Amino acid sequence: MRDRPGHPRSESGDMSVEDVSRSQSGQAAVGKVSRSQSGQAAVELVAVLPLVALVALALWQLAVAGQAAWLSGAAARAAARAHAVDGDLAAAARGVLPRRLERGLRVRPRDDGSVDVHLAVPSVVGARRITTIRSRARFEPQGP
Repeated sequence: MRDRPGHPRSESGDMSVEDVSRSQSGQAAVGKVSRSQSGQAAVELVAVLPLVALVALALWQLAVAGQAAWLSGAAARAAARAHAVDGDLAAAARGVLPRRLERGLRVRPRDDGSVDVHLAVPSVVGARRITTIRSRARFEPQGP
């Protein structure tokens, strides 16, 4: 084959892979290379899928934990408002939370007028809890 600009031969005079595939029955050699490469890509995809699923699961668990942390503070503030007007602390805290987070809720008034809220962070997989988040809030007592 003749030398083409931009496609030099090696010093030993060997043809490049592109030249070999063109010299052997045109498209047939190119088709075999792409089928082989697509098979390798499929194997690589199958090998990477568990890792992608694990990363997605970890990100989802972080999102659930973040939501629980955010709502724990909101539940503590709601319970503290209820405590300031002699209302039902647990009902006020539950009113802020979605049903799934209500299961691990504990509300305790403290002697200094503040309210502690303990909220279990549910696991994305299974029915266990990952950890417990604690929040505290205080409102001045309201009354006549």
